[in-house]
Amino acid sequence: MCCRLFLVVLFGLVFGAGLLPSGMASAKSFRVSAPEDLVASGFLKHLLPRFSLKTGIRIEIVPEDTAADAAFSRTSEGVPAFSGIGSDWYFAVTDTGNEFVIRFEDWITGDIGRKTIDAFKSGGAQLFTAAVAKPKADISEAVSGDVVFGEKLAVLHCGRCHMVNEATRLTTIGSSPSFAVMRSFSDWKVRFEAFFVLNPHPSFTQVEGVTEPFDISRPSPIAPLELTLDDLDAILAFVSRIPPADLGAPIQYQ
Repeated sequence: MCCRLFLVVLFGLVFGAGLLPSGMASAKSFRVSAPEDLVASGFLKHLLPRFSLKTGIRIEIVPEDTAADAAFSRTSEGVPAFSGIGSDWYFAVTDTGNEFVIRFEDWITGDIGRKTIDAFKSGGAQLFTAAVAKPKADISEAVSGDVVFGEKLAVLHCGRCHMVNEATRLTTIGSSPSFAVMRSFSDWKVRFEAFFVLNPHPSFTQVEGVTEPFDISRPSPIAPLELTLDDLDAILAFVSRIPPADLGAPIQYQ
């Protein structure tokens, strides 16, 4: 009995002091590198602990260009993660065999991760905006193009009326349908491809090489919306990856 008690106490002292065999203490962890300005923003201190709290997976931040399992960077490598402090940010996985890194990538591009990104504020201002959600398994309607640029254009030009993403929720006109709602329409692609001919857009929209200049006697009632066909392609690529809003079952009439 005494011998058994001694072993229990010894076990507790050894493991309580952190003298774990190499690799055991950090079994559920990975390293991610990030530039100094992103770390200094305080954003990662908001984002990463919330993932760790839910999953028990610890993430260690290391300086840029340091060996790591994944990286946050401004290059277009990896998946679009968020925009903020003047840049678009991507999350690139280096160790594709690390299940914890893959799990974090799924989280940061999923609904919960995107909401966590949008929730970060400094001085009452939102500094970061989540990237467009990853497409669902069925991407048969996805359109090729610069999705990140398309989202930025949509926010700039369409966000004054429509809810394009979470960042534009409070800056829109209530009577204008959101992009997610319009994405649920069966003819969504045609609507977005030819939006500039659908009222009220013709009165303030100019598409380079397509639309006629405004009649000098009937100028645009608001700041003109000026686009190129390449811009329109990028917006269409972005919209094609927006999950359609679930509007529920059709109304049943008696």
